[in-house]
Amino acid sequence: MRIQTYEGDNTALLFIDPYNDFLSEGGKIWPRVKDVAEDNNLLNNLRTIVKAVRQADIPVFIVPHKRWESTDYQYWRYPNPTQLAIMDRHSFAKGTWGGDWHPDFAPQDGDIVVKEHWAQSGFANTDLDMLLKQRGISHVIAIGLLANTCVEGTCRFAMELGYHVTLVKDATAAFTKEMMHAAHVLNGPTYAHLILTTEELVKALPRKQL
Repeated sequence: MRIQTYEGDNTALLFIDPYNDFLSEGGKIWPRVKDVAEDNNLLNNLRTIVKAVRQADIPVFIVPHKRWESTDYQYWRYPNPTQLAIMDRHSFAKGTWGGDWHPDFAPQDGDIVVKEHWAQSGFANTDLDMLLKQRGISHVIAIGLLANTCVEGTCRFAMELGYHVTLVKDATAAFTKEMMHAAHVLNGPTYAHLILTTEELVKALPRKQL
């Protein structure tokens, strides 16, 4: 397999939904992803990638889901099943611990926090495309949650907009192994230009000259 090389001036990391509810013990959704996440060494891989891209001077874009508020979807005609579940369990509730960043992945100086997405694409009804274009970004690397919903939705949209898309298959998780298989083996190859492991990605990142 040919490994893509990445440049700091045209590549961005898209870190999708790094909330406590997804990634921390005590989070509302963590129990549903925990087995897959631990099997995938998710948290350590996320830490490795974030550190490596920062060292390579690649910008980090935080791509967050809408933080739940009581009036969300109240007058919508067609909220989808995930949105209905959010209404019930109050995932990522605004102003709560669950809706705050996992402490290891909170935005740092220079990171870009995108407007929150309402459904499964980090591009739909947000400023992500505009912000990427303002930085001259052509290549995006996607990590975060969930593999078969927001990661897939964001990356499909990125492909449609003309970006080169890299999925990192062990830097995400889903509720089941079957969902992970669908995300990376069945669906991923229809839109992603590359599907890598954390180790493969880190090897392809630029090295600072000493």
